[in-house]
Amino acid sequence: METVDKLKRIIEQFGNPFKEKKFPKTCSIGEALENFEENKEIILAGRLITKREHGKSSFAHISDITGKIQVYAQLNTLGEQYQLFKELDLGDIIGVGGSLFKTRTGEPTVLIKELHLLAKCLHPLPEKWHGLKDVETRYRQRYLDLISSPEVREVFIKRTQIIDFIRDYFNRLDYYEVETPMLQHIPRGARGNPFVSEYNALDCNVYLRIAPELFLKRLLVGGFDKVYEINRNFRNEGLSTRHSPEFTMLEAYCTYEDYEYMMRLCEDLIASLVNRIHGKLELTYKDITIDVSPPWRRISFAELFRKEFGVEDTDSQEEVIEKVKRKLKVSVALSRSQILNITEELIEKHYPTDRPVFVIDFFSWMSPLAKTKADNPHIAERFELFMAGLEVANSYSELNDPIEQERKLKQQINIEEELPRKLDEDFLLSLQYGMPPAAGLGIGIDRLIMIILNQPSIRDVILFPLLKPQK
Repeated sequence: METVDKLKRIIEQFGNPFKEKKFPKTCSIGEALENFEENKEIILAGRLITKREHGKSSFAHISDITGKIQVYAQLNTLGEQYQLFKELDLGDIIGVGGSLFKTRTGEPTVLIKELHLLAKCLHPLPEKWHGLKDVETRYRQRYLDLISSPEVREVFIKRTQIIDFIRDYFNRLDYYEVETPMLQHIPRGARGNPFVSEYNALDCNVYLRIAPELFLKRLLVGGFDKVYEINRNFRNEGLSTRHSPEFTMLEAYCTYEDYEYMMRLCEDLIASLVNRIHGKLELTYKDITIDVSPPWRRISFAELFRKEFGVEDTDSQEEVIEKVKRKLKVSVALSRSQILNITEELIEKHYPTDRPVFVIDFFSWMSPLAKTKADNPHIAERFELFMAGLEVANSYSELNDPIEQERKLKQQINIEEELPRKLDEDFLLSLQYGMPPAAGLGIGIDRLIMIILNQPSIRDVILFPLLKPQK
C-alpha cells in the first residue's frame, strides 16, 4: 500500500505521528472564524480535506465538526517541516500553529508556523469529498459518511440539539429525569416481539425492554408526581424506512392529569421545538409543508373505522378484525401494527397531511393500560399523534384500578402472540398500594427528528443503524 510506505518514510524522517498523546488547541475552527482577528496567534487541529501545492508554498483546508478553514504553508516559514506538509494526504489529521490573515480574495487563512501530523489516513477518502453515493455504505461506514458530508454531520448535531431541547423542556416543567431497567424479566408496557437473552449469574432468561412504562408507573406509586425518561427500546421486528429494532423514545408521566393535558403539552412541545430549529411554526417533510401552530385537528378512530368498515363501538376485537378483513379482501390475520398501517393510510386518504392530527377514540380492547371514557366503556381515553402520515406519539389517561388492570392484562395475554404469556405480578402489586390518576405520553424521538429535519428514512437519523452482517 502506497500510503503505508509513505507512513514509513514519515516515521523515519519526522517520527511516528501515532505517538502524539495530546495536542492542546486554543479553539475550534468555528470559533476561530467567528472571532477572527488579523495576525492573531492560534493553534488548530483538523482533517486535511483539500491541498494545492505551488512549489515552495501550498494552500490547503482543514476541517473539524464546527467548520473548515484555509491554511497556508511555505518553505521559508516551515523549513524542514515543509517537506512533511508535502507528504500529507487528504484525510490526514494535522495540528497547526500560526497566525491569522486574509488572502487577497478575503478568505480567512492560517499562516502555518508549526506543523504536527497527528494521525495518518491510510485509505483514500470517498468520492473526493463529494459524498458517499451508496446508501448501504453510508449506513455501514457512517464515519466515512460523516467525513465526506457536512450535511450529514449537521443532521446529527441537530439531533443532539433536539434531544437537549426536549430534556430542558421537561426539566423546566419540574419533571424528574429517571432511568429504568433495560434488562427485564417480563417485557411489558407495549406490544412487540422482544429480544431474549440468558443471564448466566441468575440462570434465567432476560429481555431487552420494549417499553419502560410499567417501571415508570411504579415511580408514580412511590410518590413521584412527574417523571420522564429518554430511553432506548428494542423490538425484534422488521426493518423499514419507519422502523428500527433499536430506537429512542421519550416517555413522560404526570399525576393528577389526563390525556387532554398531554395533548396540550404535545402541541406546545413540538411547536416550540420546530420554532427553535426552523425559526417558524412550519416545516417541510418530503414535499409536504406542515403548519404546527396549535390547536391541532382531532380525528375519531372509531368514527373513521365505522365509515370505512362498518365497525361499531360495541364490536369485539374479533368482529372488528373480521369486518376489516372482509372489506380489504384479505384472509390472513391482522396484527396491531397492520391496523396502525391501515389507520395511517386512511388518514392520508381522507385528511390533508399539512397539519399534525390527534387520532382519538380508540377501542378499549386496543388500549389495555388506558382508562375508558366515562360515558362509553368501549372507547379509551387515548390519542395517537400523526405527522406527515407517520405515527409520532401515543398517550392515554392511565388505568390505575388494580382489579380492572389485572383483568385487562390477563385478557391481553390470552390473545398476545408476541410477548411471553406472563403477568407482571409486581406491577399489579404496586397498583394495589395506590397509584394516583395520571396521564402518560410516549414520543418516538427518531421519527420526530426524521420529520423535523426532513430525512427520508429512520436510518438517516440513527448514527449506526443495525444492518444485515456482511458475508
